[in-house]
Amino acid sequence: MDQSLSDDQRRARKVRRFTIGVSLALMILCNAIVLVGLWVSGINLDELATTPDVFNSKQDICLRLGWQSVTGATEPVRLCSEWINLSDPSGKTHEIQREIKLRYGLDGKYYVDRGIHADYRLLILMLFVVAVIAFGLVAKWYLVNRYRQRLESVAGHGAALVH
Repeated sequence: MDQSLSDDQRRARKVRRFTIGVSLALMILCNAIVLVGLWVSGINLDELATTPDVFNSKQDICLRLGWQSVTGATEPVRLCSEWINLSDPSGKTHEIQREIKLRYGLDGKYYVDRGIHADYRLLILMLFVVAVIAFGLVAKWYLVNRYRQRLESVAGHGAALVH
């Protein structure tokens, strides 16, 4: 240690080093908690963020037609149920998903009825992440303040013994 540093400067340096160590440890711990929480929940982020795969006559080639019931139409309508997407390099075939609801538009075209699809899993995941971050900040504040008080307490006892 440098002799020219005062006790306050040494304590400040120790607290700064401790703060960096606690920050790094909590970053690793909090990220691990979020990843384990994500794994335990079983949420598939790809599934949450995707839009339904539907046939687009401008970039797809229809392979099979099928009858679909459509909201707004009196009878089932014959639509493309299996196709190849020319922009998909894998070359795999795409099929219309069973959970997709179709509706007949006022312009005579068919549209995917997205409706109101509330998925609270993403909201819960975001709240969990915010809670973990808040826990990390509070834990860091608590640990650094406790360490600082311990250093000041030790310095106070040492000064009392010297006098």
